[in-house]
Amino acid sequence: MSDRLPHEKGFHVSWDQIHRDSRALAWRLDKQGPGDDGAWRAVVAITRGGMAPAMIVARELDIRTIDTISVKSYDWREQTEAKVLKAPDAGLMGDGGAGILVVDDLVDTGRTLELVRKLYPRAHFATVYAKPMGRPLVDTFITEVSQDTWIFFPWDTALAFVP
Repeated sequence: MSDRLPHEKGFHVSWDQIHRDSRALAWRLDKQGPGDDGAWRAVVAITRGGMAPAMIVARELDIRTIDTISVKSYDWREQTEAKVLKAPDAGLMGDGGAGILVVDDLVDTGRTLELVRKLYPRAHFATVYAKPMGRPLVDTFITEVSQDTWIFFPWDTALAFVP
């Protein structure tokens, strides 16, 4: 048992770091799609955390078709039952998401990806960061962190003056 608070085992990710890691994810995915030339049909970002990585991946891979799926599985720091708030275009997702690259910032317990994977079992799931519980649900990721590490993303933090 640990008396450590979540922020005491924190992994602070800067805008520069998320940019570098998202570019690395794109490079790992380059020419890995199911198309004849290894291309992906589209990128679907899991909102909200997946939007910045998905934008960078789409730019690096020159993918112009981008959509979102909004899944709520957290209420501040508590995990709740995952539910879809907004689905991507049904015509885009086609037959189970074949050729679609689904991007998120992090897979933690895997609840979000488990739900999205049930909806689109043929899509390719990529995250920048992965924790051990959720890692089996991801096809491609860049960095693994321990399950008890809290990741502080730049969009969740603010700069403050420290005297």
